[in-house]
Amino acid sequence: MRSIFLIWLSLPLCLLVGPGFAESGPDLSQADREAIQQVISRQLDAFQRDDESEAFSYASPSIQAQFRTPAEFMRMVRTGYNVVYRPRSTRFLDALVLSGQVAQPVEVVAADASVLMAFYLMERQQDGTWRISGCMLGAPQGQAA
Repeated sequence: MRSIFLIWLSLPLCLLVGPGFAESGPDLSQADREAIQQVISRQLDAFQRDDESEAFSYASPSIQAQFRTPAEFMRMVRTGYNVVYRPRSTRFLDALVLSGQVAQPVEVVAADASVLMAFYLMERQQDGTWRISGCMLGAPQGQAA
């Protein structure tokens, strides 16, 4: 049932990734791409160390407002996003700009060796830094659910 929910949740994003909808984004420089990957990597590392405060610091202000405390945020990650909380491995794919929204796909191998795609939605802050504004999980393209 959970995999059906994850596929349903990621379906709109997968449909947008089709030809003509995704662009490499002239507004997304190589430095931006590297900064985005660093933010996600640092949050994943904080999850591995159970560092609630650091993991929470990479979330966008709207996510922080929604979960209010690092402990509440980590509780949500542990229960709903265990694959990114404790991945066996991760691999960054090319970032996409979809209707102005930056999405960073990450192939995640779970502890049980299953493979999922994590689409991190990124938000540039007024100071130019990047924060994570959401994460959607789904099956990799071409793989049955």
